[in-house]
Amino acid sequence: MTRRSNDRVPAVTNKAKPQKQLLHLVFGGELTSLDSTEFKDLKKLDIVGIYPNFAEAEKAWRGAAQRSVDNALMRYFVVHMHRLMDPDHPEAADKD
Repeated sequence: MTRRSNDRVPAVTNKAKPQKQLLHLVFGGELTSLDSTEFKDLKKLDIVGIYPNFAEAEKAWRGAAQRSVDNALMRYFVVHMHRLMDPDHPEAADKD
């Protein structure tokens, strides 16, 4: 079959589907004891940041935790904000 110049060829696109924004908060601070999640001083909490997905939040969490490795009472946490903001959404229960 020969092609005529006015025949259209569908364009091939390799656009990635944008990822859904699943916000995560990374924060930490010094705890009152090793077996507690109570912070020693709330005014000294380290708010590392808010990230658009778990992978980026995990990288930030690892970096913050590694910087504080010399203090056994320092702990950093990842909060799944998207689950708090929309708890009825099916992805709220999914593992990130």
